[in-house]
Amino acid sequence: MTVRTRFAPSPTGYLHLGGARTALYSWAYARHFGGTFILRIEDTDLERSTPEAVQAILDGMQWLGLSHDEGPFYQMQRMDRYREVVKGMLEAGTAYLCYCSPDEVEAMRERMRAAGEKPRYDGTWRPEPGKVLPEVPAGVKPVVRFKNPLDGEVTWNDVVKGPITIANKELDDLIIARPDGTPTYNFCVSVDDWDMKITHVLRGDDHVNNTPRQINILRALGAELPQYGHLPMILGPDGQKLSKRHGAVSVMQYPEQGYLPEAMLNYLARLGWSHGDDEIFSMEQFTEWFNLEHLTASAAQFNPEKLAWLNNHYIKAADNARLAGLVRPKMEGAQFDGAPDLPAVLALVKDRTNTINELADAAMLFFRQPAPSAELMTQHLTDAVKPALAAFAERCQTVEWNKAAIAAMLKEVLAAHGLKMPQIAMPLRLLVTGQLQTPAIDAVLELFGRETVLARVAKGI
Repeated sequence: MTVRTRFAPSPTGYLHLGGARTALYSWAYARHFGGTFILRIEDTDLERSTPEAVQAILDGMQWLGLSHDEGPFYQMQRMDRYREVVKGMLEAGTAYLCYCSPDEVEAMRERMRAAGEKPRYDGTWRPEPGKVLPEVPAGVKPVVRFKNPLDGEVTWNDVVKGPITIANKELDDLIIARPDGTPTYNFCVSVDDWDMKITHVLRGDDHVNNTPRQINILRALGAELPQYGHLPMILGPDGQKLSKRHGAVSVMQYPEQGYLPEAMLNYLARLGWSHGDDEIFSMEQFTEWFNLEHLTASAAQFNPEKLAWLNNHYIKAADNARLAGLVRPKMEGAQFDGAPDLPAVLALVKDRTNTINELADAAMLFFRQPAPSAELMTQHLTDAVKPALAAFAERCQTVEWNKAAIAAMLKEVLAAHGLKMPQIAMPLRLLVTGQLQTPAIDAVLELFGRETVLARVAKGI
């Protein structure tokens, strides 16, 4: 069997964390077996589907690097196929025309509620041997209903939740085509999975109730059934349903906030799956390890601190030239002419930053004119320190300009003037960067370069 998985979002909203995790697992399972990953846009909800949401889904998949092998397929472009299948089901007797109005169906359900029964369509127009159907009302366009089995059960071995059984008597005769001929969600999904030869369906557990309906439709079509796995929802840090205040936003807000795609993928992978105690792994490792046996049936909890920790790990491991390309657009007001080499700056400051945005803020130290306050200058640029700074400036003319040589020279100046490192490092930081908090002073001076350091120290003293 060739594994064929699909990610089938509805473009009624943006790609969020739960959807991205579903896409990741479906993608990884196909990659693990050398199979096919299909992207399908389920856009039949015309009132709520938008082109902007479609584009956001495509952008999110591209940012995450979850490339599809087939698609994207759009359900609205498959209407002729759906109508063909509906016609075949009517001819085969697995579907039938129903002329009940919505008000009549609601009245049926009200009567059943009043009788303490489960509300459902009562089968008025369902053809049965020996049954006389009502007279077709004039001028009424019918819906098409699926002739769901009346007896027995639908059972499947869910790859996440284990065996699930639902009695057919719990299921209605589902409408599969509206009066205007447009097909409905569960019908389209079933036909798509059949036509696209999907072998494994991974999706959120809000779809559990759809699965028996889709299984019955597929059986009526004589199709092979895929294996189903329903992933539990992702909860917020407070244990409640993930909401916008927790991070249930468009995936594309994460690059805006300075997250790397590899950090997001690594984080999402662990929200419902595990490989021993491994917390950090590449996507190559993940696709090699990924299986359905280690998916968990319990809800995962979104932890922004852990995501930030992972992002810090991947920032530290990232190529500095790549980081420079991500950081530069976020450095508003930076003066790059004559400034230090940006990748070299990032190599110095990236260890303590959790996001690209924080990295950009840290790098700005090297790309703006220093403007220390008069109060700080008075506090740190004392008469006792000025002779040492003058000696430092003189030694700067000839010292070899690297971190080790600068550090050694600083120690000699301190010894000659009977000072401790903070007494010269603090005013140097102020004069060169305008800040008291910087990385190691010798590394900072090396990056700024001899001429800039001499000019700023001379201006200050």
